[in-house]
Amino acid sequence: MHKMHVKPETSMIRPFIVCAVLRDMTFDEAIYDSFIDLQEKLHQNICRRRSLVAIGTHDLDTLEGPFTYEALPPTAINFVPLKQTKNFRADDLMEFYKSDLKLRKYVPIIEKSPVYPILYDRNRTVLSLPPIINSAHSAITLKTKNVFIECTATDLTKANIVLNTMVTMFSTLCKKKFEIEPVEVIYPDGRSCIYPEISLYNMEVSLSYINKCIGVSLETEEVISLLNRMQLHAEQSASGDKSSLTISVPPTRSDVLHPCDVMEDVAIAYGYNNIPKSKPASLQPLTLNEFSDLIRGEIAMSGFTEVLTWILCSYKENFAMLKREDDKSTAVVIGNPRSTDFEVVRTSLMPGLLKIVGHNKDHPKPIKIFEVGDVSLLDDSKDVGARNHRYLAALYCGANSGFELIHGLVDRMMEVVGAPFVSVGDDTGYYIKCSDNPEFLTGRQAHIIYKGKKIGTFGIVHPEVLENFDIPDPCSLVEVNMESFL
Repeated sequence: MHKMHVKPETSMIRPFIVCAVLRDMTFDEAIYDSFIDLQEKLHQNICRRRSLVAIGTHDLDTLEGPFTYEALPPTAINFVPLKQTKNFRADDLMEFYKSDLKLRKYVPIIEKSPVYPILYDRNRTVLSLPPIINSAHSAITLKTKNVFIECTATDLTKANIVLNTMVTMFSTLCKKKFEIEPVEVIYPDGRSCIYPEISLYNMEVSLSYINKCIGVSLETEEVISLLNRMQLHAEQSASGDKSSLTISVPPTRSDVLHPCDVMEDVAIAYGYNNIPKSKPASLQPLTLNEFSDLIRGEIAMSGFTEVLTWILCSYKENFAMLKREDDKSTAVVIGNPRSTDFEVVRTSLMPGLLKIVGHNKDHPKPIKIFEVGDVSLLDDSKDVGARNHRYLAALYCGANSGFELIHGLVDRMMEVVGAPFVSVGDDTGYYIKCSDNPEFLTGRQAHIIYKGKKIGTFGIVHPEVLENFDIPDPCSLVEVNMESFL
């Protein structure tokens, strides 16, 4: 058995390696292309563009074991890379591949590391510089018979899946079909592992779970037959429980992780078009969604047009452009935003409505728009640290502020929900109370108090806020927390 010795320095960059050998393979042009194409597909998907796993395949007859997996300074590494004739030092090779259309995207993975991963055979012949390039010395050709496969990784689970995929797919090309030669990997602490790990693992799945999720009534024998068609060996549970199945998951099915994956395979084999259509007995819309739809209809009948805006906005739009101060206790901030337009989860629907008006200055006036949507506020009592709230906002923009129209819309909305207008301090209905929010004009704004709680605010938008959103005409706006009515 070939051995791969792992040096301690590899823990600084790519600590894991798994290997295998396929012997007496027969390549032709189509098989060779398929062999390379599979590696590329794996690199782009489960390997996450080689950041988690990098695959190296070599002509074993050009090498001599045992092998070593090391991590050395770039200046100490010299070899001729694949498809080149010139000897490169590793740091020079990084600069060379920065202009390569195919390989330049992998250079940043190790470029700034003080050491680079490197594989040698017994004669100090370089096999590869993962995850960048293999050596030209051990390149596979159509005449290659014995293939040495190595996968270096930062994630051992992914490495095992990738290696298993490679060897199970191409062991069919060996003279002795499905024969895979293992390789012993010896770590610096003396620990030894044999790869590939291609043993089956068993999973117990309830027959009732499968039938309930799909919506059919299948017998045990039918389910077993369907799973066999999907390359999953199934049999009745050894415990004698007729309502339970034991599923043997092979190394070719790394996608099977949970009983729901087994259920999905049964549904595919049974045929989605053969599953009877039915409406779940428990299907019922959420009260909040039903209420939101009713309010949408009423506001639309009042002459307002519904809009839909992004739930993410810029930090500036959410605070400074509304003249609001950030007290660090309300907004959910995106950790690594790809654009300054999407830096925080909105805490108000106002920025979205004002942006729409600002981008439609030439639209005939008046503009009457509204939105019913979610905002997100920080909440330490929740396991995710934040909570969604359903808000309603409506805006009027025209030759005058339209404050009385927004006030009338508030009265109509409260009439629809059955809340009478009462005197200040009465908790049986709603009343309005003077407010002092910076986004509205002083003296032309009010809080909406419903059953003793503030549920929203309306008023004439402050001229500075209008200027921030490049709106030349006066506007009035109302924003209400719709959950307060339920």
